[in-house]
Amino acid sequence: MAKLLYKLGAWAYKKPKRIILFWLMIIAVAGGLIAMNGMEFRGSMSIPGTESGQAGEILKNATGSTKDYGSIRLIFKVDDGKTVQDSSVKDAINKTIEQVQKEDNNVKSVASPYVRKTISKDGKIAYADITYNSESDKVTQESKDKVLESIKITRDAGIQIELGGSVTLSKTEVGGSSEIISIVAAFFVLIFTLGSLMAAGLPIVTAIIGLITGLLGIMAATSVVDMSAMSISLASMVGLAVGIDYALFIISRYRQNLSEGKDLQESTALALGTAGSAVLFAGVTVIIALCGLSLCGVPFLGVMGKVAAVMVLVVVMVSLTAVPAGISLAGHHIRPKKKKKTSTRFVCNEKNQKSNLWGRIVTKYPIITIVLVLVLTCAVGYSAKDMELGLPDNGMMQKTSTERKGYDIMSEGFGEGINGSLVVVMQASNSGGNTLKAMQEATKEISDLPNIASITPVVPTKNKTIAMVSVTPKTGPNDMATKELVKNIRDKSKVTESKYNINLMVTGRTAVNIDTSDKLSQAIPKFAGVIVVLALILMILVFRSILVPIKAVLGFVMTLVATLGFDVLTLQQGNFADLLGIAKAGPILCFIPVIAIGILFGLAMDYEVFLVSGMREHFSKTGKAQESVLYGVKNSGVVVAAAGLIMTIVFASFAMQNDINIKSMGIPLAFGVLFDAFIVRMTLVPAVMTLLGKSAWYMPKWLDKILPKFDIEGEAIREEEKIA
Repeated sequence: MAKLLYKLGAWAYKKPKRIILFWLMIIAVAGGLIAMNGMEFRGSMSIPGTESGQAGEILKNATGSTKDYGSIRLIFKVDDGKTVQDSSVKDAINKTIEQVQKEDNNVKSVASPYVRKTISKDGKIAYADITYNSESDKVTQESKDKVLESIKITRDAGIQIELGGSVTLSKTEVGGSSEIISIVAAFFVLIFTLGSLMAAGLPIVTAIIGLITGLLGIMAATSVVDMSAMSISLASMVGLAVGIDYALFIISRYRQNLSEGKDLQESTALALGTAGSAVLFAGVTVIIALCGLSLCGVPFLGVMGKVAAVMVLVVVMVSLTAVPAGISLAGHHIRPKKKKKTSTRFVCNEKNQKSNLWGRIVTKYPIITIVLVLVLTCAVGYSAKDMELGLPDNGMMQKTSTERKGYDIMSEGFGEGINGSLVVVMQASNSGGNTLKAMQEATKEISDLPNIASITPVVPTKNKTIAMVSVTPKTGPNDMATKELVKNIRDKSKVTESKYNINLMVTGRTAVNIDTSDKLSQAIPKFAGVIVVLALILMILVFRSILVPIKAVLGFVMTLVATLGFDVLTLQQGNFADLLGIAKAGPILCFIPVIAIGILFGLAMDYEVFLVSGMREHFSKTGKAQESVLYGVKNSGVVVAAAGLIMTIVFASFAMQNDINIKSMGIPLAFGVLFDAFIVRMTLVPAVMTLLGKSAWYMPKWLDKILPKFDIEGEAIREEEKIA
């Protein structure tokens, strides 16, 4: 692989304009496809095979429905001594409802609060539900705009009106401020690291080429593949971060080759043969981890992983072609500055020349360093044991959003449980006898359960063997008591089946969210186990060692524990909420642990490869274990630290967004990368390598012979140079 990439680097250096033109053509084609077919983000978070999903299908079949209709809830509130029954208020609300029905042919029905009696006891709050002919994710922006236009009638009448329902109203930002902030901050980090504006600008330019190419390609694919806006947000985060990092690794190696006296073309080819090999291995590792999300058996999560994997693949391809092309066009402008000659009386001793201060501290006190890292990991990660998973509801959105205001008004007027109503589907196991009476008796059994605020009468379907009741809990949709109520209703089914031949199933948005969270909770150990085994195998192949891979995997586990603990401390328990812009503490987004495992595994192995491969390269030349650790920290450590800082900045910029889903991804990934790069790789790894000494590189000869070899340090290239 190193030889092939060496040749690619030499060719790219000679044909830079062709390569840049190629990527510009790809961007133009993707843009043309979007112009022709448009783009539409859609896709639900439901999981097939869950009890709530099965109940929903049974109910749809019984009612003759083929889809889950989308809905927007109009929530009204009056003050100043008025009630919704006042003639002026009533007139404005009715006119709004009429306007909605008249202006939009996609509206199936609007349930008036005066017909459905959806008015609070004090008469101050009421709500009306708009039901559409299409599913929630297929309700058009035009329909949403018509609702926003219609509600001006009530607002002009002095009535507060907010929106809720299953249709997403607040737009998820796809590209924009987060990327700009990341790029600007990364540019300053690169200037500090590389000491040159031109050298700092090249990774930014190539990363932007990769990001735009990947994003446009993914957007073009939305016309044929169902994906949510969160998929492209995750892809954007990962793509921008690794794009800058991979370019940085190649350019740093190129500048190191120049400083050793090699010419421009040879330095470029060698950089791609060595650092490029590591980039390719690292990229493939991240891609495998992201595609591995499909192992969880959750369709929407598998799509998110594959979309992000496509982005990483594009970025790797751009890094291996556009970066050497950019180096060729930049010429001598990104050459490292020559070090000024220093008087002999100020020359540092030989030890200082081969190491830096951080490397000397960590390797001098390895046991103390390891203990401190373990204590820090336990302190931050301890809270992970209290982790609760869920899906965000409108109550976790920013206080300024109409969905959050609507959630709070509904809670005020009807109790928080109104935002998490449950649909109980009743299925008669035989058609004999009075099934309606049996269902009514089963309803009484349910009503005796704790945490129920209200329960509606039985509503049978046409065939009368299927019916439904709506149960309103006293607690909100993400409250543990609500989850317990769902479990209790399902457990009660054993009683109703034996007594009345009535099977009870729970569905509805809240139950679907609970089942999704439970499914993902069960998937975490399986996915984590696969990732750990994969990490061991990959590291053994790369480093031809037993102890180094074990150390790498244990470091990843420490990063994961600390990350999940930090997630609980912030998003779930609300610590640093104001600083992080968390509107309301709540359960961890159910798919975050799985995504964190996949992405952090890939990135952790990246940093391990770039840091430890330098140590292995020096050890293979000198046979000096201690010196190789110091060499790796000094020569690769600065680049790894810069790469980790850049990636942290990228994820942190997304963590500052208002959308709770994107924020929930950005916060743990920013912390996880920061912890792994600086605490685990830059601190723990050199300390452990110091204690292991030469035994770190032990590999049984029989195992070394049967394993395939992956040359990521360019040993084959150096051998050819010796022969030549």
